Amino acid sequence: MTTIFRDWSYRYQWFYDMVSALAAIAVGGEKRFHRLFLEDLPINPEAKVLDLCCGAGQATHEMVKHFHHVTGLDASPIAIHRAKRNVPQAQYVEAFAEKMPFSDRAFDLVITNTAMHEMASEQLRQIIQEVHRILLPEGQFIIIDFHRPTNPLFWLPIATFLWLFETETAWQLLQTDLHQLLSQSGFQVTSSRLYAGGSLQVLRATKQIA
Repeated sequence: MTTIFRDWSYRYQWFYDMVSALAAIAVGGEKRFHRLFLEDLPINPEAKVLDLCCGAGQATHEMVKHFHHVTGLDASPIAIHRAKRNVPQAQYVEAFAEKMPFSDRAFDLVITNTAMHEMASEQLRQIIQEVHRILLPEGQFIIIDFHRPTNPLFWLPIATFLWLFETETAWQLLQTDLHQLLSQSGFQVTSSRLYAGGSLQVLRATKQIA
């Protein structure tokens, strides 16, 4: 079921930005939220980086500060238009994440920020396999997304947020073992951190050499 609030977040950038800012308070604000992918990440400015499901470029804006070759991919033409306007330093591709128009081993690093909860189970599996294909050997895949809260006090806030702004796929992600999915697709999870009472997870996985 889609609520009117979810519809507004897609239609109006100001509403999306307001919701994002409020949601990020639990991890210390938007600035820290968009920098979570940097924690314990060795920075190579020349690395080829993909912001997967980049939306309007909120996380892309942080990525271009550290990397010279950043590409944003999203299936929404509206999102791509906004991202180009907000972060013109990056390159952009309009395409579906489960069928990306990139050659094998095209990227050193792929980052996806609160987008995988939008995907159905099989779609999520296909996307992980695609990421594995486009990554160089020992390339890294960072996933930032919802997680089943470990602190009971965070169940009401996360449940309210999901009910107002998300669909059933977000609830499905809370029950999904991403570690297992990544392992099945040829990744090794090298770092796993929880934030906001366990309601947000940051996973870093490395593409294993066959």
